This record gives sequence, C-alpha cells and structure tokens, in this order.
Amino acid sequence: MAAELAGGATAGSGAELAATFAGRRVLITGHTGFKGSWLALWLHHWGARVGGFALPPETTPDLFSAAGVEGLLERHTLGDVRDFAALREAVETFDPQVIFHMAAQPLVLRGYREPRETVETNVMGTLNLLEAVRLREKPCAVVIITSDKCYANREQVWGYRECDPMGGDDPYSVSKGAAELLVHAWRRSYFPPERLAAGVGVALASARAGNVIGGGDWSENRLVPDLVRAMEAGEPLVLRHPLAVRPWQHVLDPLHGYLMLAARLLGRDAARFCDGWNFAPDPGDEWVTVGGLAERFQALFQLPAWRPDPLARPHEASMLRLAIDQSLVRLGWRPRWNVGRTIERTARWYQAFRPGVGAMRQACLDDLTDFLGEAPSPAPFSQSPHSSNLPDSP
Repeated sequence: MAAELAGGATAGSGAELAATFAGRRVLITGHTGFKGSWLALWLHHWGARVGGFALPPETTPDLFSAAGVEGLLERHTLGDVRDFAALREAVETFDPQVIFHMAAQPLVLRGYREPRETVETNVMGTLNLLEAVRLREKPCAVVIITSDKCYANREQVWGYRECDPMGGDDPYSVSKGAAELLVHAWRRSYFPPERLAAGVGVALASARAGNVIGGGDWSENRLVPDLVRAMEAGEPLVLRHPLAVRPWQHVLDPLHGYLMLAARLLGRDAARFCDGWNFAPDPGDEWVTVGGLAERFQALFQLPAWRPDPLARPHEASMLRLAIDQSLVRLGWRPRWNVGRTIERTARWYQAFRPGVGAMRQACLDDLTDFLGEAPSPAPFSQSPHSSNLPDSP
C-alpha cells in the first residue's frame, strides 16, 4: 500500500489528512447524492483527483448542482451500480487508489414501496463494486458506507457496537445488513488483511452512520428537507414518528470519519483498520427526538407547530443509537459539532440558499472551513457497558 500518513500518526488533523489525499485518485460511487457531493467537494478542496460513478441527481434542487460539483471532478460517469459491466469499466478506467462506495437506495419508506430495487441496489450494487475491485487485482483502499440501520434493532437504549449482529425488519435495513455481511465475507475470502503487510492487496473496511443532516439535502421523507418544504409552502410539518430517537449529526462529522478511516487503510498498519466502524454523535451529546429536532428548526424557520401524521405508516425503529467507543479509541475520531451546532449550521445553509449551478459552493466551503478549524468538544468517554475490553489507542 501507499506510504504512512504524512508527518506521522496524527490521523485526524486536517493537515495530515489533506496531505494524504492530495494528488490521489479517489473514486466515489454515488457522488451525485447528498453525502457524495459533500465528500467530493471536500476531497477536491484537499487536492485529490476525484472521479465519480452515479445516477443523475434525483431531486430538484440538488446539492451536486447547487455546489457545482461536476466542474470539480476529473471524471464524471453516469451509471447504475446494478450494471456490473459499466461499474467495472468505470473502476478500471479511473484506476483509483481509494474508493468510497456510497451509491445506494437510501430511504426507508421507499424501501417498502420498492423492495426489489432497494435490495438490488444496496446488495447487488455492493457486490458489483467488490467484484470490480477483486478482478482489477491492484492495491486499493476501499470504504463501503452502509447505515446505522444495518444492526438487528432491539429498541435498546444503549448504542449498538460493531460486533453486534446484523439484521433488519424492513427491506432497506436488511439490505444494509446484507451489504455488511458481503463486506465481511469478501474481506475474509479475497482481501485478507494479513496480505497488506507485504504491500499488496485491498484494504477493505465498512462505515456505519445515519440520520445525517446539513445543507443541500432535498430527499423525500427526511426530516430537514420536509421542514424546508413546509417553510416554502407556509404549512405545518407532518411527522410520522415524533417520539423516535435518532443519532442526529452534521454530514461533515461522519465524512470526517470516513476520510480518517481511508487514510488509515493507506498506512503501513492498514490491517488493523480492516473492520466495520460506527460514526455517530458523541455519547455526551443530548438525545433528541424527531419532534424535538423539528421544534428547534421551527423556531429558526418561524414555522407553525408540527402535527402528527394521522395515517398508519410502515414500521420504523423508535430507538436507534450507535456506540462509537471503537472509533474514539482506535481511530482517534470524535464528532466536532454537537446537535445544537449542527442545527444552527444546517438552518443557516438553507436560509442562504439561492438557485443556480455552483451558487452554494462557497456556503459549503465556509461550513467545511469552520468545521476543520474547530476542535472536538470533550465529552464523557463511553455510552456502552462493554467498552472496557477495547485496546489502547494506537
């Protein structure tokens, strides 16, 4: 694999990470989506040579256009991850040193409406990416992004750890759990971490996060985009599950974790990081329900009070939290923006929104600059009763 992190071992600092990715070819599947657009913008800001493979943006407006991301890419390929031949060609042609697999059907309710498409995209799309990497037979760092919903949800109050079983009670959740199982099997079968010591092989890891918010998301049936649409329409927001607890975090926090993880996979001790990783709010941050988050945005947007959805809706978990002890201790990652800061920055972005290609790029860069300039807030170490067996920090 490539050289150690520039300057040594402080993997989370902006300078070391920027030096790690500068000049590298980085392929993002799903780069036209909300998180993919933010990641492409960030990597370009750090001097990476960014390529993308994805479907066209699904919403109008969309962050990919609003931030002018296409103009920053070395290679922009439209395609479906279910099309193995097209995906393999994109991988072979761009010849990436790092891959972030983010292409997915990301919505729970659409999963109920379109279960076959959801499973094909999230499971077979992941398989196609893994096979394209295997058949390429070149060293590469690969981070597969799944979801916090990959775990078998028991509605427990403490966070799920990376060693907890995969599962899912709906098509979307089970598709993410299945994707994680594929990653595990392909790592054991084709990308064994012990080969990395000889400087060859694929360093493969997965990342689990969810309920990210931030400027530029206009997806259907997501809380903040629904709030923005309610603001534009001058109507009260309708909430499906106002008492549900979710691990809210700004989109930049998990992306920072993905970048730190990929940087470790490029280092000499990459084998230690070929695993699944949780990225979620700090255990010391406040718990916020769907209704509570809506009320805080309503105060900023001056919206009328939300009202509960009178219709019966498909099942969604009422309690979902992730334990981040492993990322805190082994990776050195910690969230930078608490929920209050996250709400403030997200609301500011939407309040500043104006249409036009590239019109919001500077707003994104302002968020990124401020994020990188702020140190993580101190908080109690563990939310998990099982954290005492973790190894020491590297």
